[in-house]
Parts: sequence; C-alpha cells; structure tokens
Amino acid sequence: MDFYLLIMTLISIAIVVVGVSVFKWHAFISLLVASLFLAITSGLSLDKIVTSYESGVGSVLGHLVGILALGTILGKMMAESGAGMRVADFFIRSFGRKKLPWAMLISGFVIGIPVFFEVGIIILIPLVISIYKTTKQNILLIALPVIAGLSIVHGIVPPHPGAMTAIGIYNANLGKVLIYSLIIAIPAAIIAGPVFAKWVHKRVIPEKEPELIRINTSSSSLPSTGVSFFVILLPILLMVLSVLAPTIEVLPKFVVQALEFIGNPLVALLLACFAAFYLLGFRQGMDKNMVKKLTEDAVLPVCSIILIVGAGGGFKQILIDSGVGESIAQMAEHLSLSPIVLAFLVAGLIRIATGSATVALTTAAGIVSPVVANMTGVNLELLVIATGAGSLMFSHVNDAGFWLVKEYLGLTVKETFKTWTVLETLLSFIAFAGVLIFDIFV
Repeated sequence: MDFYLLIMTLISIAIVVVGVSVFKWHAFISLLVASLFLAITSGLSLDKIVTSYESGVGSVLGHLVGILALGTILGKMMAESGAGMRVADFFIRSFGRKKLPWAMLISGFVIGIPVFFEVGIIILIPLVISIYKTTKQNILLIALPVIAGLSIVHGIVPPHPGAMTAIGIYNANLGKVLIYSLIIAIPAAIIAGPVFAKWVHKRVIPEKEPELIRINTSSSSLPSTGVSFFVILLPILLMVLSVLAPTIEVLPKFVVQALEFIGNPLVALLLACFAAFYLLGFRQGMDKNMVKKLTEDAVLPVCSIILIVGAGGGFKQILIDSGVGESIAQMAEHLSLSPIVLAFLVAGLIRIATGSATVALTTAAGIVSPVVANMTGVNLELLVIATGAGSLMFSHVNDAGFWLVKEYLGLTVKETFKTWTVLETLLSFIAFAGVLIFDIFV
C-alpha cells in the first residue's frame, strides 16, 4: 500500500508538471487537478475530498493573504516614488565605480527584502542599464549582483510568500527564520553575485545591447535617501524587535506584548504601507486618488500568487488526509534521510519540473510536513530555509524569471543559461550548505 501511494503521489506531481508545461494550465488549475486525482486514487472518501482541500487552502491563506497584498502595495509605492532608485544610487555613490558590483549587491539585497523579485527587477534594471551606458563595463558585472541579492532574499527570507507559506505549513518560528535566513543569505549572495559576476563577465560577452527601460515615477521629485531607507527597512525592524523584546527582562509585560503585536508581519507591513502612503506618496506630491490607484494596481497581480499558494496548501492537506504523508514518513525513516535533505531535494525536483519557485516550495513543504509531524529534534526554521533553497535551483526555460532576465539584459538563451541558471543554482546550493552548517550548532 505504501508503494502504491508513493506512485500515486509521483503521478499527481507529474500532473502538476505536465499541466503547467505542456497544457499551459495555470499552476492553480494544475495543483487542483493533481489534488483531486490523488484524493480519489488514494481512497479518500468522496464526501471528505472537498472539505479536506478547502481546509488546506484556508490553513495556508488564513495568515498569508494580507501579507501578500501589503507587501505588494509597499513595493509598488517604492517603485512609483523612486525610493528604490534612491537607495541604489546611495550605495553606488558610497562604494565608487571600482566596487560597483558590491554596491549593486547591497542594493538588490536591501530592496529585495520588502518587494517581489519581479518588482525589484523593475526598480533596479533601469539603473543597471544607465550605469552600464555610463561606465561601459560588461553589463553582467553590474546586473548579476543585483539579481543575486533580489533572488536569494525572495527565495528564503520572510515576509516573502514562499518563506511565509513554508513557515505556516511547518509551523516554524517566524523570528528565527528571519534571523537565520538573513545570515545564510549573505554568503550565498556574495558568491553568486559579485564573485561569480567577476568570473563570468570575462567569459560571456552579451551579443546585443540591452534597451534602456524607464520607470515613470508618480512623484515630482525623488524622496530623500533617509526616508527611502526608513520605509524599506521599517517592517523588518519591527519584526526583529518583536523577536528581541521577550529576551529583554526589564521591559514590562504589556510593552513586550505591544512590540510582539506590531512586529507581526501583517501589522508591520500595514504600518510600513501607511508610512509609504505619507512619506513616499502625499509628501512627494501624490494626491489620495493617485495613492488609491497605485494600491489597486498593486493588488490585482497578487490574485495569481494567492491562488497558487492556496492550491499548494490544498494539495498538502490531501497528502496528509489520504495517508501519503505517513507513508512517505515511514519510507524516509527506513532510508534514514534527513528531513532537511529531503525538503531540499523535493523542492529542487519540483522547481526543475515546473519552473515555479512558489509551486516548488509550497508542494515540497506539503510533502515533507507530514514526515516531520511525528519526529523530534528537527529544526523547523532551518527546514523552511532548506525548502526555499531547493526551490531556487536550475532555473531554465519554464521559469518566467529566466525570460525576464534574458530580455532585460539583452542576452541570448545560451548566455542566460551560462549566467542566470548558474547564478540561481549557486544560490541554492550555497544556501543549503549554510543550512547544514547551522544545523550543527543550533
């Protein structure tokens, strides 16, 4: 029976892959069909299938919908006001021309914390191309560090949707994941960013010139550097403060509770959005109608992400209720395979197959969470990061990010494989190595 359930699980994963890549279904449709297939073939009672799926969707999205929406709104305000450009320009002036790759890495890393990868690209690529045209350096030397910073933060650092989804599925501690992931992300970004860029830019010369992409900011002038940094870092500072507050014994209980409340990702991002509305919006010349329009424009694209994440949660619940999770747990015990290694490998395989880091992370977390449910001694926070690391590897032609980077930088498909695909894989394996090292000491 265990072997049969495993085969059905593999077929259901194949349905996701074929649906997305061959039939061009939306990932939500593919995950839904795969969930129903697995539920029926595993013998789950027909009257329980829909209820099981819906409870899985609700358990994942219950704490995530607001975070996704608010994070996107914050990113939109940064992009339209020019705050992202201001932060990047600060690092460039501070580091100087010779250390541009390091300046671009920090720009991508900092700006990537509160915004989606695609939004970060939109904010920073025009600056990258402007610097390229001014300095005449190989564009890869400037662009790859930015991309490395944006990608690693998007893949493993909360409050990004992938990390937040895994935190919910594994029931991990948000504060610990935030601190661990930031520490692990730094060496991964350095090696896959400036170090790799310095090596590869001598070996890959883009065949065509990238076109200058412009951003039309909605404000009459750019916000100050201090204000830009404040808005970008505010949600992170509030979340870190909420983690540290309980460790400070002199603080009264009500103060600790208040700090933990405002450090909740939902509240922290809401406060950051209000700060952005005023500091990046009204103070920069936007009226309330413009701010409302930017908010509405930001929220609409989130629908697709919410559907995918929710469907992944439904798939996870079907895996649990059908007994597949228990079967996989028993097999993992026989193989003596670490849950952290299992999470990394499963996420990597699904990433390669589907091209979506979000689908990979959500599906892998759903498969692995039943394995660790009855195990002791598993570091759930590192499990989140390992799953996120696996979801980054071997990006290729079925990944939207592959084409985004190719088109923006004017690369050929072959050049994109040599740069973007290698960069993503370096991030994945270096972050995983960081997880394994952390696992020894924490």
